[in-house]
Amino acid sequence: MKKFVVISFALLLGFLPQLRADEGMWIPSLISKNIAIMQKLGCQLTAEEIYSNTSPSIKDAIIIFGGGCTGEIVSPEGLIFTNHHCGFGSIQKVSTVEHDYLKDGFWAYSKDKEIPIEGLTVKFLVYMKDVTGQALDSVTNTMSEKERSVQVRKNIKNIEAAASKDNDYSVVVKPIFGGNQYYIYVYNVFKDIRFVGAPPSAVGKFGGDTDNWMWPRHTGDFSIFRVYTAPDGSPAEYSADNIPMKSKHYLPINISPKKKGEFTMIMGNPGGTDRFLSSWGVDNAIKYYNPSVVKVRDMKLKLMKEKMDADSVIKLQYATKYAHTANYWKYYIGQTKALKRLKVKAEKEQLEAEFSNWLNQHPDKKEMYGEALPDLKSAYEGINKYTIAQIYFFEAIYRGPEIFSYAFHFDKLKKQLEDKSAKKETLDATISKFKEEVKEHFKDYNFIVDRNIYAAMMQMFYNDVPKDQQPAYLEKMHKKFKGDWKKYADYVFKKSIFSTPEKVNKFLDKPSAKVLKKDPALVAWNDFYNVYRTMQVEESAFTAQKTRGHRLFIAGIKAMNPDVNYAPDANFTMRVTYGTVQDYYPADAVHYDYTTHLFGVMQKEDPTNPEFIVPTKLKALFKAKDFGRWGENGKLVTDFLSTNDITGGNSGSPIMNNRGQLIGLAFDGNWEAMSGDIKFDPQLQRTINVDVRYVLFIIDKYANAQNLINELTIIKDVPTPVTAPTEIKTTETVPEPVQ
Repeated sequence: MKKFVVISFALLLGFLPQLRADEGMWIPSLISKNIAIMQKLGCQLTAEEIYSNTSPSIKDAIIIFGGGCTGEIVSPEGLIFTNHHCGFGSIQKVSTVEHDYLKDGFWAYSKDKEIPIEGLTVKFLVYMKDVTGQALDSVTNTMSEKERSVQVRKNIKNIEAAASKDNDYSVVVKPIFGGNQYYIYVYNVFKDIRFVGAPPSAVGKFGGDTDNWMWPRHTGDFSIFRVYTAPDGSPAEYSADNIPMKSKHYLPINISPKKKGEFTMIMGNPGGTDRFLSSWGVDNAIKYYNPSVVKVRDMKLKLMKEKMDADSVIKLQYATKYAHTANYWKYYIGQTKALKRLKVKAEKEQLEAEFSNWLNQHPDKKEMYGEALPDLKSAYEGINKYTIAQIYFFEAIYRGPEIFSYAFHFDKLKKQLEDKSAKKETLDATISKFKEEVKEHFKDYNFIVDRNIYAAMMQMFYNDVPKDQQPAYLEKMHKKFKGDWKKYADYVFKKSIFSTPEKVNKFLDKPSAKVLKKDPALVAWNDFYNVYRTMQVEESAFTAQKTRGHRLFIAGIKAMNPDVNYAPDANFTMRVTYGTVQDYYPADAVHYDYTTHLFGVMQKEDPTNPEFIVPTKLKALFKAKDFGRWGENGKLVTDFLSTNDITGGNSGSPIMNNRGQLIGLAFDGNWEAMSGDIKFDPQLQRTINVDVRYVLFIIDKYANAQNLINELTIIKDVPTPVTAPTEIKTTETVPEPVQ
């Protein structure tokens, strides 16, 4: 049944002074500490309505979607909204060349048409709790970092075991504030998730890599899924007998026009920030870490794209891989530029000087925290020596050619084949499982692409990594093939059993530990991995020193400023961030408005560029101005800006109004503030959101999926005019009227 609610209220926000963004990804169970500030910004919710362990609250509509995104429940029957790029891998997984749902989109016009996604899960937070006392039980200041770590891990294991006893919950204990505090997070995991709908990539990924992290943006970044449960409402594996979840709480949708300065709130699962990073850490990012990631990924992207552009099959196979690689390739480019432009290292140095001065004035505090900065300085002097080699291992080897990760996957089988005491049934079960996985691995694999990446990664590793941190095997191959890395790659892919499904299946029909030991891909992997493990051991003392210094520094900063309510760094657990709808000025004489419109899509259209193709039907709807109730003054808003504090993991998070009603989906940050994970800049940092009206327009007018529209609770506010004050102080800023 369609639910369309009209609410009348006074637009008092127009006469309130605009308030700046509030930095922080706040722990929802402690949001009562922030609620007064939120209410001054216009929030009409109570802390209990946002987060409660006893009553349905907004918390119960927020999910971890898959392994790294956020989603929200938007109907009584478990309907999920998340980003298109969050659903991208699942959509690609069920696509074929004949039914390419990435290219063409997909809509289930009835529940029996919804497509199960094998392996996809969503997690609902049941509760969270401070368990610092238990986690740090028996921990003393005289312990070494290794001793401390062992004791904490033991304590955490006991806490998690107790919380998961006699139930099916997923439980994890995570540190905050550098290990000064610990929280437990208990989740209910649902495993029957079905694909309901998504626009074509020409809408959901419009602008592609060119527009990624940029504003103005015109991307309809959304996809739709549904949670199914057993008939009794419990989590269950896929079954035809399962039913749509009966939602504990879901978000109503508000389609009222956006107003500059209006309150916004985002709840999601931000992946990671480093706001307490030291000046030495910033220096490491600028000089070593970021440039290494960018250089390796730049080459991998180039090699994937040249084959994807030439072959539609390869384009589909590598769509998800390319997107994942490109996202943080561009991120680290932007972060480095922003760190330099905003002089973040100098700002950190100033804070460290203030901290040192405070310590010198308080001998008792210096006794407690005085080793923090010396530890950090010394630690990074050691860490810097290994950063390039470690990044190259992760990016060029571990996440480089897939033949490496696939070969490493067979290490378990090799050990069983070598173990003379291994039971035949155990070995047979392993071989059977490997046979089942062959088809899935090679489904999205191309021999030529992987061979080209292999050659390039070997050459880059040899040229860029210090020689004393390279495996001897690499120098041996360099001499054997006279520096011709393409010939070396040809040799590996010709001789290795891991390069084609036929060779893998032939091996599994007659497995041999001797064959695995001699396989050139596995030999190379083992040599790289052994050198990496050696580096880990050599660097471990510096890492421990950094961990200790970081923990002491955070504790000291909090002690220096006891009245400051600090937000802990993100760690992919539920957080709340609040702000307002705002424009911004990225540079002198440059102003960016806070909304974009469908006519901007038409302005960007470029039929020769796959990133800027506009679907024919979308152009027809625009030409006819057939926006329905989703339009505003003859226009259709696509995306909008807010001052909320988000990062990776927040993708797909709901952005809500002052009453907890969905007004859009967060999906990106802006280029000028790419240093935001380290330094939040309230003047520049913005969250880019797809407007929920564009989402509903695509569902309604483009897809004609009325079954989904009818499932939603849709609200539109009708403003009641109020008399403006006879005098407004000149220090106040009155929001401009919506154009």
